[in-house]
Amino acid sequence: MQARLLLRPSQELNTIITGIIARGIRMYGVEVSYFVAMSNHLHILQVAHEEGQMKGFMNFVNSNIAKEAGRLHGWREKLWGRRYRLVPITDEPEAQVARLRYLLAHGCKENLVRKPSEWPGASALKAILKGVPVVGHWFNRTEAYRAKRRGERVAPWDYAEEESFELAPLPCWAELSAEERQEKAQALVKEIEQETRERFAKEGRSPLGARRIMNQNPHSKPRKVKRSPAPLVHAASPEEWVIFKRNWLYFVDCYREAADRLKKGDLTVLFPEGSIPPRLPSSRTHGQPRPAPG
Repeated sequence: MQARLLLRPSQELNTIITGIIARGIRMYGVEVSYFVAMSNHLHILQVAHEEGQMKGFMNFVNSNIAKEAGRLHGWREKLWGRRYRLVPITDEPEAQVARLRYLLAHGCKENLVRKPSEWPGASALKAILKGVPVVGHWFNRTEAYRAKRRGERVAPWDYAEEESFELAPLPCWAELSAEERQEKAQALVKEIEQETRERFAKEGRSPLGARRIMNQNPHSKPRKVKRSPAPLVHAASPEEWVIFKRNWLYFVDCYREAADRLKKGDLTVLFPEGSIPPRLPSSRTHGQPRPAPG
């Protein structure tokens, strides 16, 4: 909300964000290839295989992060300024690697730190470079509340449950060995570090640094906020972008046509595969099956 720094890195919030993502993966079965939490936004590079899978996962992650960050910083209003934005990535290896590189560069590209490893917020950097699990904690607030109602004294970490997950490889790296994937990720990080050093030297600037980042007031907000529309798709070539747009427009036309037929009472209508049909008023759907994608 208002680009406030309500996700400002801290040891507690870092493990909470990681634990929420880990539990969401376990509940909804999505595959996460990378994530990084900045002070006022979050990026997750992920793959979903079933209808509604990503929607359920992101609803779980965003709602729980909002509750935990609000509780941590005494923020009682809405935390997120808008709904999450899902941007597809084409099957092109160049597009997938470019997205990973973009996320790896967070912290450096904003001139906050010199190296990706210096960013003090939650991320999967260590996991992608060394092949280790991503580990966080899920705080069972329900059980903690029940314990307090029973008159028990509850310490902050009494109901913290460790959660972990393994990073899924980029689809274009799926055939590579774990060592080969780590080497490719390490090469990307070295490129980012080199570019950052050269930019700092050219511009004569220094990074804000991890200590000052973690000492920022979470209720403050940047003087300037980048405002740009989300792209329709991340593609490496104009040809793939055009193909995606053509298919997307066809998908939208089919969905609208199906929705119009549904409004007219046709409960046998089939929606495009992968779409989520709109809900009908309860009076019309009582005892009736919901139209399904086909």
